[in-house]
Amino acid sequence: RSYRVNMNIIGLDGRPQVKDLRSLLSEWLVFRTDTVRRRLEHRLQKVKRRLHLLDGLLVAFLNLDEVIHLIRTEDEPKAVLMRRFDLSEEQTDYILDTKLRQLARLEEMKICAEQEELAAERDRLEKILGSKQRLKTLVKKELLADAEEYGDDRRSPIVEREAAQALDETALISADPVTIVLSEKGWIRTAKGHEVDATALNYKAGDAFLAAAAGRSNQLAVFLDSTGRSYSISAHTLPSARGQGEPLTGRVNPPDGAQFVDVLAGRPDDRYLLASDAGYGFVTRLENMFAKNKGGKVLLNLPRGARVLPVSPVTDVVTDSIAVVTTEGRLLVIPLRELPEMTKGKGNKIIGIPAARVRDREEFVVGLAVVPVGESLTILSGKRHLTLKAKDLEHYAGERGRRGAKLPRGFQRVDGVQAGER
Repeated sequence: RSYRVNMNIIGLDGRPQVKDLRSLLSEWLVFRTDTVRRRLEHRLQKVKRRLHLLDGLLVAFLNLDEVIHLIRTEDEPKAVLMRRFDLSEEQTDYILDTKLRQLARLEEMKICAEQEELAAERDRLEKILGSKQRLKTLVKKELLADAEEYGDDRRSPIVEREAAQALDETALISADPVTIVLSEKGWIRTAKGHEVDATALNYKAGDAFLAAAAGRSNQLAVFLDSTGRSYSISAHTLPSARGQGEPLTGRVNPPDGAQFVDVLAGRPDDRYLLASDAGYGFVTRLENMFAKNKGGKVLLNLPRGARVLPVSPVTDVVTDSIAVVTTEGRLLVIPLRELPEMTKGKGNKIIGIPAARVRDREEFVVGLAVVPVGESLTILSGKRHLTLKAKDLEHYAGERGRRGAKLPRGFQRVDGVQAGER
C-alpha cells in the first residue's frame, strides 16, 4: 500500500510551494550536491594555497644560509627576498613569519612529502569537480556511509485515525461567569461574575442601562433589535465593564433605524418567549437566535406598526403561564403550552388587540412576563405597584386570543410587569 505525501515547503527558489515526495527528494539532492561541491571547492583552495607556501619554503630551505643572512642584515628583507628568489608576497610573508630557529630546522624530505600528499589531493579534487558523474558518485558514497553509521531500524508508524474535525475554539475558553450589559444607546460591555448591579455602572452622558444577561465567557451573547433580527457575539470578545464599552454597531450591521432592545446569554437549549406588542408570540430555543454573519438573522416577524417586546425566559414549558397587559389596562393569563415552539416567525395570538389600533399605536402590549407555577405577578404603575398572588391571577385567566380583564382602578396605566414580588 502506498501513501501520498504532500508538503508545503520553501524551495530552492525561496518561495513556498506544495511538493510531493519525489519533487522534495529531487530538490534536496540538488541542494546536497551543491553543498558538497562548495565544500570541495573550499578545500581545493586551501590545498593550493598550502602548496604555494610549501614551494616558497622549499626555496628557503635550498638557500637557507643566504636567506638567514638577508633577514639578519637587510633593512627591507621582504623586498630583497622577493627579487632574489622570485617569491610571491604571500610566500615571503610566510617565510618572514617563521622563526629563524624553525627555518634552520627545515627538512627537505618533510616538505617534499607534504607537497606530494597535497598534490595528490589537489588532483583528486579537481577530477571530482571536473566531472558531474564523479561528484554524483561521491554524494552517493557519503549518503551510504552516513546511513551505515547513523541509520537504524526506526520507521514512522502509520496509524489509522478518525476523520479530522475542526477545533471548537470555545472548548479552549474558560467558562467564567460574566454579566453582559447593554445600554439604551446600544453600547455593550461585560463584567466578571453574576453579582453585578448593571444599573450602577458608569454610562455616557445621555445614555443609561437597558438590559443585562448572566452567562459564561465561553458562550455567545445574543442581541435582539427592534426589527425582530437577532445577532450573536462571543462573550469573551466583548470589552470590559471597567470602561464604558463600545457601540454594538461596530460588531454587527443592523438595518437603518433599528434599535437594540434586549440581550440574552445561556445554554443553547434554554427556552425563551418572543413576542411583539401586537400581542403575537412563540417559544424558541436560544440556539435559534445564533447568527453567523454581522447582518444577523430574521427571528420575529412584526405586524404593521408593532414593536419587539423584551424577551422572557421560560422555566417549564408545561406548567408556566403567560401574563400579558395592554395599554388599556387589560390583563390576560394563559398557559404557556398554548403557544407553539418555533425557530422563527410571527407566532400565535396571545391577547386580542385590533390590528388597526396597533397600527395607529392606540393600543398595544405594554408588559409581558412568564410566570412559573405558584408565583405571583407584580404590576408596575408609576411609583405604585400591585402584587397579584397565584390565586388572584385565576381571575384574569382566559382563552388565548381573548381581550383579558380590566385591572383595578389606579393600576390601569401600566408601565410593565414582572414575575414574582418586587
